[in-house]
Amino acid sequence: MTIDDVVFLGRDAMLVTLLASAPMLLSGMIVGLIISIFQSVTQIQEITLTFVPKILVVMVTFVLFLPWMVSVILNFVEPMFGEFHMLVR
Repeated sequence: MTIDDVVFLGRDAMLVTLLASAPMLLSGMIVGLIISIFQSVTQIQEITLTFVPKILVVMVTFVLFLPWMVSVILNFVEPMFGEFHMLVR
């Protein structure tokens, strides 16, 4: 395994991490933005108003996107297990 292989593996690992976490991060960010706009319009500054909806939306997004996230991660991991003998050398 050369240094180029390690660099490509690290780059692919970061890309897979970004892809797998993107749905939850984006949904949490969008809900947080909507709630912050609502808070600034109504001047309600309740801290639990931001956390509870974000937690619920992220959990629902996780359940909805779980099959897709698992397939993205498996598409990254399965070839590595198939070529494990080359990675060890």
